[in-house]
Amino acid sequence: MATDLQLDWLRCFVAVVDAGTLSAAAPLVHRSQSAVSMQIRKLEEAAGRPLLDRGPRHLVLTPAGAELLLHARRLLELHGEAQAALQGERLAGLVNLGVPDDYAARYLTPVLRSFALRHGAVEISLTCEQSTALIPKVQRGELDLALVSRDRPQRGALLFHEPLVWVGAAAHEAWRRDPLPIAVYESGSLARRDALAALAKRRRRHRIVYNSSSLAGQIAAVESGIAVAVLTRCSVPPQLQVLGEAQGLPPLAAMQVAAYRSQASRGSAAVDALYQQMLRTLARSG
Repeated sequence: MATDLQLDWLRCFVAVVDAGTLSAAAPLVHRSQSAVSMQIRKLEEAAGRPLLDRGPRHLVLTPAGAELLLHARRLLELHGEAQAALQGERLAGLVNLGVPDDYAARYLTPVLRSFALRHGAVEISLTCEQSTALIPKVQRGELDLALVSRDRPQRGALLFHEPLVWVGAAAHEAWRRDPLPIAVYESGSLARRDALAALAKRRRRHRIVYNSSSLAGQIAAVESGIAVAVLTRCSVPPQLQVLGEAQGLPPLAAMQVAAYRSQASRGSAAVDALYQQMLRTLARSG
């Protein structure tokens, strides 16, 4: 039985650990879900023991998997360094990157992890703010690149659509109150605009009881029971309930999430590389 740990198997293994599921890992390694499953099975056969167990919501590491993960990351990092050295791609410099809080953990983490494997000498300065603040900073050249919710159709390169959802705390049922108490983001926020427009169209009486540009602030308002709020689906914590028609709340449009770079960054090899990594990792249909 072959015992060599092939890099393709390790790459799929790391992607599954990072993404949590086979289906979420597939686009990260540009393979189908069935191909990822086969790669994991081959790796487990070579290791001679299970590396992943199926948990209630996602795959979890076995003790052997946890041990292998440390070595797998290092092997992939060394492989990336070797490729960069042979191809003369030893990039260096600083990239000023922006991302909203709600997209950072879910979407930016796999981008940065993949980028660091090949371009560890590039320094990244991260700014976490809402898209309404990030877009002007990109336009002024204060940020080189940002992951943003589009405020107009042609803003940046479209990557994917992120649903907006109503959320509430089941223990408080704030959605039963009339008028409906809502927490909203800052003035100019697309989520705020769409939420108010949807309520007006439904003629649902409401009043704003809480304003905050912070995701943590929105979650705190909902958890305390003072309001319902609108969040991106990727940022909804498990303790909050997603609401909808059953609670008398109207459907919401999805956010168009795009990679937006500054004109001033044109010609920067480091920004080019991170921009391309963002496209490879996050771009998908629908």
